[in-house]
Amino acid sequence: MRYWHDSDRRARRSLAGRGGASGLAAAACVLLLPALAAGQVTGIDIESRSDLLDGREFGLAGAYEKLAGTVRFALDPDDPANRAIVDLSRAARNADGRVEFSADLYILKPRDPNRGNGTLLFDVVNRGSKTVLGVFNRGTRAADPATEGDIGDGFLMERGFTLVWVGWQFDVVPGGGRMRIEAPEATDVGEPLEGPVRYWFRTNAPSRVQALDGPARGAVPYRPVDPGAEANRLTVREGNLDEPRTIARDAWSFSRLDGDSPAPDDGSIYVEDGFEPGMLYELSYETRGSSVAGLAFAAVRDAVAHLRYDTGLAGGIERTIAFGNSQSGRFLRGFLYEGFNADTGGRIVFDGVIANVAAAVRSGFNRRFAQPSVVEPARFPFSDVEQTDPLTGRTDGLLNRARAAGVEPKLFLVNSSNEYWTEWKAAAMVHTAIDGRADLEPGDNVRVYMMAGTQHGAGRIPPSGGGGALHPGNPNDYRWALRALLAAMDAWQRDGTPPPPSRVPRLDDGSLVAYDDLGFPSLDGFRIPPEVIGTYRFDDGGRFDQGIVDRVPPLRGEPYPVWVPQVDADGNEIAGIRLPVVAVPLATFTGWNLRHPDTGAPTQLARLTGAYRPFPGTRAEREAAGDPRPSIEERYTSRAHYIGLVTEAALELVEAAYLLESDVPAVVEQAAAHWDYVHR
Repeated sequence: MRYWHDSDRRARRSLAGRGGASGLAAAACVLLLPALAAGQVTGIDIESRSDLLDGREFGLAGAYEKLAGTVRFALDPDDPANRAIVDLSRAARNADGRVEFSADLYILKPRDPNRGNGTLLFDVVNRGSKTVLGVFNRGTRAADPATEGDIGDGFLMERGFTLVWVGWQFDVVPGGGRMRIEAPEATDVGEPLEGPVRYWFRTNAPSRVQALDGPARGAVPYRPVDPGAEANRLTVREGNLDEPRTIARDAWSFSRLDGDSPAPDDGSIYVEDGFEPGMLYELSYETRGSSVAGLAFAAVRDAVAHLRYDTGLAGGIERTIAFGNSQSGRFLRGFLYEGFNADTGGRIVFDGVIANVAAAVRSGFNRRFAQPSVVEPARFPFSDVEQTDPLTGRTDGLLNRARAAGVEPKLFLVNSSNEYWTEWKAAAMVHTAIDGRADLEPGDNVRVYMMAGTQHGAGRIPPSGGGGALHPGNPNDYRWALRALLAAMDAWQRDGTPPPPSRVPRLDDGSLVAYDDLGFPSLDGFRIPPEVIGTYRFDDGGRFDQGIVDRVPPLRGEPYPVWVPQVDADGNEIAGIRLPVVAVPLATFTGWNLRHPDTGAPTQLARLTGAYRPFPGTRAEREAAGDPRPSIEERYTSRAHYIGLVTEAALELVEAAYLLESDVPAVVEQAAAHWDYVHR
């Protein structure tokens, strides 16, 4: 089934009010016209269309349907709206002088558009995978949601959201239902471009071979121009700031193992003496062939604008919200910073944006030889507030381009505790001045939140173990608060209801401190990281602002200030959104964890993972262990007493709009399961 671009306004209005297959059938009959001069979408091919869960009704929104297909684009490289796309002018053009490409498209929407809530929730896929059903519906992250488990509790459907996904990452490993963009290659007079790339990794077990990327990171690696070149470089160090040691060129090669012997493979590297567990390895080499990666931003911009303004395919859309998690949260920060929240006609694309656990990072999604799956250090600017770097003299802000174009979205910047501790992420820079002297007050259209006592990904009871970490993983499930924030963002757009105020640790009240001032309690066998690494002023070469990296790895200059959230006598953070599991604690919850000695480098962070240490059960156990934290029996008289306090804490969060009233029973049930776990 094919849905064509339509530039006839009367036809477009008539289609916007139609739903189901009849709307598509009508669209196919519309006079086929070339795309408007400012338009970028040339067609949408719907390859499958079916009812979700056999037509199950979701409250007032009714039944949902799912559509899967491809959206096709043709961009004018000379259009000012497209000039920010690195190397777009180097891509092949069609007879009309435009650059053609396509991306995967997936939609879940009310079958009757009049029963939806009018809000398009755009889920920026993470390494090709859908996320919002796992985050908000507490379902699985299925490529093609088809079961009750995939849909979870139906939160988004019950509220009538239209869900849209568009593939944007050019190097996603094909298969598994992962969503991709088919981006053209940039050339120099018809010849592939050449340039430097680098990869870094740590291993948890002895090995002699390491794949450069692949399904674990979700990306196809760049291939070396010359696998045997002397200039190819592999270094090793333990700490991120340690001086790297170069591994002799004849001691490693681009190879895999064929039995016990190395065999040529330019997607893996082989080290004769083996990789040492826990050590940080960094590989750099020249590669050939660069896709126009920045088309990712254009694909999202133009597909969403088309669905919102130019067609009824997604139903009656009145407002839009983008959600990005981790990698896709960094994508949204880059999308806004580089000026893509205005479509080619100057219309706003996203009314609201929620960037979750992205810290102060944007990463290089719009760059020659881009590596979307590789996490880069945070780089200035970090905040929505315009600032001037006192050392470089550069003045900038995350929303400067959106502000100049009159398309500033309502913006939530949400982070876990982990983003304050993990190297290079520098989450505190989102809400503190870069001279380290004061807190920043975000703009009226921005809120900044920290989920107190959380790791990068929402935790579960029972806590996870293994994964190379020293301590059990942090089980704090902050998805409950994300649901409330999404509802608040929707209400802010719908009727102007102000969202809850920012909640982050602050310098002015001592809830955000330097590492040396952290008051973490002394717990036997529970060591805090020996240091915390923020971010630096980097020199990537003279063409970095043009999206071209000439210096690999970059030179590290002066550091920016580093701050971490202060904790109470239990080791729990005192600021941020404190869910009941932290406000009425049974344990210490941290945003950091250390590597297990068995996996090497035990002083280094187990990235993305938090830690968990239950309180002693009794006073006698506390005294025997020398634990400074009061025991559970000294805090709570009974399970019922504990549940009562949890309920009070949950209702306080409801009153403050950080938790939905409808979620209180589930939060209390989860707390009861936690009580039972620590008393098992």
